Amino acid sequence: MVRGKTHKTTISEPGAPRPSDLVERDVATTRPNQLSVADITYVASWSAFVCVAFGIDAYTSSLCGWQVSRITGSLSPVTI
Repeated sequence: MVRGKTHKTTISEPGAPRPSDLVERDVATTRPNQLSVADITYVASWSAFVCVAFGIDAYTSSLCGWQVSRITGSLSPVTI
């Protein structure tokens, strides 16, 4: 079941510049704290959209840290 209108948060342009891939898709590590990866997602709450960011250690797959920010009208995250 889908409630309301779905939102597309990422609209990529084929010719747009991309950040360089610093690990060249090689996430194999031999010890903890050698490489951290991140994930960012947007979540709809009752009052507003919030941005949730997670930092994960690639070796242990454990959560290193997280941050939740409210999205303002200009789509800039504001720490709450």
